[in-house]
Amino acid sequence: MTIADIKKTAETKMAKSIDALKGDLQKIRTGRAHPGILDQVSVDYYGSMVPISQVANVSLLDARTISVQPWEKGLGAKIEKAIRESDLGLNPASQGDLIRVPMPALTEERRRDLTKVVRNAGEDAKIAVRNLRREANEQLKKLLKEKLVAEDDERRAQDDVQKLTDRTVIEVDKLVHVKEADIMAV
Repeated sequence: MTIADIKKTAETKMAKSIDALKGDLQKIRTGRAHPGILDQVSVDYYGSMVPISQVANVSLLDARTISVQPWEKGLGAKIEKAIRESDLGLNPASQGDLIRVPMPALTEERRRDLTKVVRNAGEDAKIAVRNLRREANEQLKKLLKEKLVAEDDERRAQDDVQKLTDRTVIEVDKLVHVKEADIMAV
């Protein structure tokens, strides 16, 4: 393994950490409607559990309402039940074939709790990034120990890994800050 391989691997894994954080933050409900909120809700479709997005059209009616349009007539009641029984705290209402899912307004206390959850997710992402930095540095030291690279090259590579880590941590902080602002907006 070369220095370039180590840096590339660290960069790829750090990008995956950012993507994982983005996914976690999307699942955290704000006061506004977002079709992705229903991504983790599954419905019984001919004996197998499938995500709602695979059996219905999920879109936004307005800033606080999600519409779910089932592709088959008999699925409306099942989808409505699945949304109601999910841990999202949503109360869907049927209007013929269309299911409307209004997003309840968040209380101030709930907003504060959600910001703590967001901060914890951000801190977990930073820990993952720092662990990746540590792994990369250990691999670099191993190359130096085996005399496959010069000390100067190893030192430069460690500096590059640190710069990459710093950039990634800044990106995590930005994502957390944006999500907190989104949650606290009334």
